[in-house]
Amino acid sequence: MSPAVLTVAMAIALLCCGVFAGAAIYVNLVEHPARMEAGTALALAEWAPSYRRGTLMQAPLAIVGGVAATCAWLVGATIGWLVGGLLLSSVVPFTLLVIMPTNHTLSAPDTAHDLSRATALLTRWNRLHAVRTVLSTMAFLLFVWLLLAHVGRLGIR
Repeated sequence: MSPAVLTVAMAIALLCCGVFAGAAIYVNLVEHPARMEAGTALALAEWAPSYRRGTLMQAPLAIVGGVAATCAWLVGATIGWLVGGLLLSSVVPFTLLVIMPTNHTLSAPDTAHDLSRATALLTRWNRLHAVRTVLSTMAFLLFVWLLLAHVGRLGIR
């Protein structure tokens, strides 16, 4: 095990996961409720560009963070790093398989003509996004705990 590689992998995993989880929490607790307060028509109009831009940020964070955590495990970290990496990485297939159908429906031009349907879809999207928030936050808390345990084993105070 190379201590430098292990440290870098842990740091990258923790950083990517922390940024992902923080952004996900923000979306669920701040951005989405604010867009809904503006009314369904505006919320729907804002949702598409927001989601597109968020994807450009969050997808790489989930992938890089998951890979870094797996690398940390491969070079000698405990199995917890693999578990955390899988938790973080799982948001990608969850998004593609579970959230994407709602995204496609929200993006359809006819959705804007039925605002009660759009409200239900936006509410569903927020609940589904909360799963991503929970998964990434669990991974982040696990990474913090594992890093603290690792530092403790090294005798660093």
